[in-house]
Amino acid sequence: MIETFLFGVFPYLALVFAVAGGIFRYLRYPFTYTSLSSELLEKRWLFWGSVSWHFGIIPVLLAHLGAGLFPAQAAAVHASGAVTFLLEAAGLTLGLLAGIGILMLAGRRLVRPEAAAVTSVMDAIVLAVLAIQVMAGIALSVLYRWGSIWYLDTASPWFWSLVRLKPDFSAIHPLPLLVRFHMFNGFVAIALFPISRLVHLVSMPVSYLWRPFQVVIGNRRRKKPDPS
Repeated sequence: MIETFLFGVFPYLALVFAVAGGIFRYLRYPFTYTSLSSELLEKRWLFWGSVSWHFGIIPVLLAHLGAGLFPAQAAAVHASGAVTFLLEAAGLTLGLLAGIGILMLAGRRLVRPEAAAVTSVMDAIVLAVLAIQVMAGIALSVLYRWGSIWYLDTASPWFWSLVRLKPDFSAIHPLPLLVRFHMFNGFVAIALFPISRLVHLVSMPVSYLWRPFQVVIGNRRRKKPDPS
């Protein structure tokens, strides 16, 4: 019964809440649709933490999504053992990079007083959920090797069963507890989307690509000539 809720019901609740809550927040509180940057308070930790986090987590997320939605194509890529080894090594490296980044961002919020002063309870929850998710992913890479292969026969069928609105978690039932926790915690992060800074994921300034150039005109006073 609990497993049915965690892997057959909660994913839909998380997705519906994320979409509906995100739309409501955008319409009701549009000016909060941002990461609410604290760069002016502290910059060095934020820069290195943010760069490490984004350059690590974005490729990992794309790899998870691509393999989950296109398992046949992903299986073809893994036809070579050498390619699989390189992909596993790259995934672990990116996971470690993301882990360093999220730990730096979390440490910044705890250690730097100027950042801690503007850190809310929700900020702490989101950082904890993301840090736990990344650490669990790193642990999976180390403890259960070749996850990029068995992922195709376990997580991918489960994802597609959710897409078809016929949830079937029989493929992931035999998986270790840590693996199933990693899957569930991913949807917890999705559920936090509309009530946290995570909304900045869909508030990227894409319109900057085609908006007119901004013309800046200086108004600096000239020095008066010396009468002598």
